Amino acid sequence: QVQLVESGGGLVQPGGSLRLSCAASRSISSFNVMGWYRQAPGKERELVATITSGGGTNYADFVKGRFTISRDNAKNTVCLQMDSLKPEDTAVYYCNGAIIFYGTHNYWGQGTQVTVSS
Repeated sequence: QVQLVESGGGLVQPGGSLRLSCAASRSISSFNVMGWYRQAPGKERELVATITSGGGTNYADFVKGRFTISRDNAKNTVCLQMDSLKPEDTAVYYCNGAIIFYGTHNYWGQGTQVTVSS
């Protein structure tokens, strides 16, 4: 069974930074795409950033220039560096891994809370 475990969330002031990590129980090279999503209270879960097995990245417009997604295949870890944080970035952040094989199989972490407040 695949497990994704997030860490690094917390409380930060506006303009501050946090680094989220997602550790996988299997080689992340086996995932076609890995990414970060977030869900704020009363809102739908939304895409934040993705990274493919080839290293290609994609970002939601609202984080472009502020967040950076990266992967370390040797450590089976995907990270999200979040800079210039805003109060509207407050949400639970989820790690996702997708395997495309006779359909798309999605795996999710349990989520980590990020709160941006003064």
